Amino acid sequence: MPDEISADCVIEDDRWETAGLEALALRAVTATLRWHRIGGEVVVLGCDDARIASLNADFRGKPQPTNVLSWPAVEHVPHDAGTRPDLPDEDELGDIAIAYETCEAEARAQGKPVADHVTHLLVHATLHLLGYDHLNDADAELMEATERAILHGLQIADPYQEPETWQEKVR
Repeated sequence: MPDEISADCVIEDDRWETAGLEALALRAVTATLRWHRIGGEVVVLGCDDARIASLNADFRGKPQPTNVLSWPAVEHVPHDAGTRPDLPDEDELGDIAIAYETCEAEARAQGKPVADHVTHLLVHATLHLLGYDHLNDADAELMEATERAILHGLQIADPYQEPETWQEKVR
């Protein structure tokens, strides 16, 4: 397994420069991979809603914006529901695309700092690159618990709590 960790950013929407996407991506990817005790390379595309809607249409048949998409570099081996997937033994883990407008609107609507919301989405997407998913309840519970643990290590409040509780923890 690779030892080094990198998160290479491709910025298509300048608002991601101001939001500090490069630092957020490196922080999220590093935390996720260190939690799993592996290294690897991830490419993050910072784009707008129009671009992610196009990608979502091309790859998922859903022609609307979404917050984040991920493309693992390897096909993951099926695993028992609720069990951690076998981790890829590759340097290149895959690609992530994240949409500015959707992320900013979601953070505002949930009363969360944009940086915290983006970090959560990048952790979530990186877990997808590692073979995690949320297609059934057991896998969703495992993925959410893993996200919570990683975000706790980054001192980011639990994103699955009710907004009022979340805001109280941030204060």
